[in-house]
Amino acid sequence: YQYHVTSDGRLNCLLFQRSVDLLPGAPFNFVGAAALQLMLAQQADLRPGELIWVGGDVHLYLNHLGQAREQVSREPRPFPTMRLTRRAATIDEYRIDDFDVESYAPHAAIKADVAV
Repeated sequence: YQYHVTSDGRLNCLLFQRSVDLLPGAPFNFVGAAALQLMLAQQADLRPGELIWVGGDVHLYLNHLGQAREQVSREPRPFPTMRLTRRAATIDEYRIDDFDVESYAPHAAIKADVAV
């Protein structure tokens, strides 16, 4: 993670991920990075800015090809938004209930075995 504060008070985040399993792993990492960015921005009295993700060893396992094809065939939906419902006293005091996700309209789940 690399953070940058802009002159207009935004906290931008660049996440370089050394290795990621694209189908099941990356979405989890994106949400975690966004949540951390929200918490850090709030604790520093900044506004959340851009979140930029860069992957190094980005891979899709052979046993996930069918699921990946299904996912890319779906019509994209608008992105949801996430906000914090309260300001925790410290970065360590946030709880899952502090996050509010709005306009989340997911497609049906795609099951994929973990590749080992």
